[in-house]
Amino acid sequence: MIKVNNLPYFQPFIGNEEIEAVVDTLKSGWLINGPKVAKFEDAICQYTDAPNVVCVASGTAALHLSLIALGIGDGDEVITSPFTFAATGNAIIHTGAKPVFVDISRDTYNIDPEKIEDAIGIRTKAILPVHYAGQPCNMDVIMSIAKKHNLYVIEDATHALGSEYKGEKIGTIGDATCFSFNAIKSITTGEGGAVTARDEKIIDKIKLLRWQGIRNDPWKRSSITSIRGSWYYEIEVCGWKYGMTDLAASLGIIQIKKLEQFTATRIEYARLYRKEFNGIEGIINPYEVPDSKHVYHLYPILLKRYNRDTFFQNMAENGIACSVHYIPLHLHPFYRNTYGYKDGAFPNAEWVYKHEISLPIYPKMHEDDVWRVINTVKDIIQKTPK
Repeated sequence: MIKVNNLPYFQPFIGNEEIEAVVDTLKSGWLINGPKVAKFEDAICQYTDAPNVVCVASGTAALHLSLIALGIGDGDEVITSPFTFAATGNAIIHTGAKPVFVDISRDTYNIDPEKIEDAIGIRTKAILPVHYAGQPCNMDVIMSIAKKHNLYVIEDATHALGSEYKGEKIGTIGDATCFSFNAIKSITTGEGGAVTARDEKIIDKIKLLRWQGIRNDPWKRSSITSIRGSWYYEIEVCGWKYGMTDLAASLGIIQIKKLEQFTATRIEYARLYRKEFNGIEGIINPYEVPDSKHVYHLYPILLKRYNRDTFFQNMAENGIACSVHYIPLHLHPFYRNTYGYKDGAFPNAEWVYKHEISLPIYPKMHEDDVWRVINTVKDIIQKTPK
C-alpha cells in the first residue's frame, strides 16, 4: 500500500517577512504595475550585475517577449534544446518561428555546442540555450558561434538564477537572459519572471510590450500632471498583458535577499547526495562543469541498471516524492504531429530521459530529510535485482 508522500518533491520557503510584505502591499492599495515592481527590478540588477532588467508575469512571458523584442517572427528559426519544459518551445512557436532542436551532451544534459553549427540555416535568427538544472551551458562556444553567424543569444535561465559561468553571473552574457520565479524556482513570487539584457533598447521594447503596447504604465501615469491628467495613454504597438503584480514583486523583494542562503543550502545538499551516491553501481551523479557555479535547481540522477518507474514507485511507497525532468519536447504529440519528429531523433536527450529521476532538493528540507532520501535510495538499490 502506497504511503502518503510526507516528504514533498518541493515546497517554497515562505517566512513571516514575505507574509508581512504582501500584507503591506494589500494595504497600500496599489496591487499591479506599481513601485514594488520597480524596487524588485532594482534588486535583480544588483544581484545579477545586469545593467538592465524588466519584470514580467512569468518565465514563459520573459522568453516570449525577449524573442519578440529581438525581432524573431514568422518564418524564422531558433535553435534550442529538446530537453526542456514546454515553455521553451511554446515561446518560440508563439512568435511564428520554428524551434530547431539540437541534441544534448550526455554529461551536462545541456545543448551540445559542437552540434549547433550543423543546425544553422538561412532562416536561423537566434540560439536559445537552456541552463538545465542550474548548470550553465558552454557560453564561450555558443557566443562565438552566434557572433560568427550574426545570431542573437537568448538564455533560458529559468533554472539558473545565481549560476555563474567562469566567474560571470548568468544574466550578463547573452543578448537577453530569462528568469522564472514560480513556486518551484530558486526564489518565488508565486508566479513571475524577468529579463536581463546589456542593451537598454531590448528592455525598453519589452516594457512596452508587457503592458498592451502602452508607453506609460499606470504607475508612471499616476504622477502625470498635464492638462489631460493620468487618464491619457497611447497604444504604440500591439502588446500583451504580461506585467508583474506588486503582490508578486513584494514576495520577490524579500526572497532575493535570501537567495544566497537558499543556494548555499542546495549546494550543500547536492554535496551530500554526490558523496553518498558516488561509487554506487548503477547510479550516475550529475556532472559539474569546472569553472562554473551549479546552483542545483534540480538534482537529477541517472539509473543505469534499474527500472526507473519501479524505483519511482518504491520511493513513493517510502513517502518520498520524486520527479522526472524532462520528457523531451520532440516526443510529445504536438511536436510529432506538427514537425514529424520520431523516436531516435535526439538519442542523447532520449537516453537521459529514460534513465533520469530528480530527487528532492530545496531549502525547506532539513538535513535529516536529505539523509532519509539517501538511505532510502541506497536501500532500494540494494534490494532491487539488477
